[in-house]
Amino acid sequence: MILHICAAAEWTGEVYTAPSLDEAGFIHCSDPGTAHLPATALYRGRTDLVLLEIDPRLLDVPVRWEPGDPPHPADIWFPHVYGPIRPEAVVAVHDFPPEPDGSFRLPPQVAKP
Repeated sequence: MILHICAAAEWTGEVYTAPSLDEAGFIHCSDPGTAHLPATALYRGRTDLVLLEIDPRLLDVPVRWEPGDPPHPADIWFPHVYGPIRPEAVVAVHDFPPEPDGSFRLPPQVAKP
């Protein structure tokens, strides 16, 4: 499974496109072991987020593992989805609240590798 962080209002249950698809050519995603990194770095303290759990086998667009954009200091690679995400590929949607200090941690109900 791969994960995508977005505002709850952005997920309508229909074909999903993030602004990064137009800006960078792909939708930023993470795996269960790395989702907390961009969440904390980019969304610290936000209370309106959800985590889309995506089965990449159900996508009809390429998924490529590449360095972060911008690159992560530890050279961690992330899955990038090169096209819209069909709702059938989103197997679960999880609330993604911050911890009291504003950082994020993977919700316990998210599938682990």
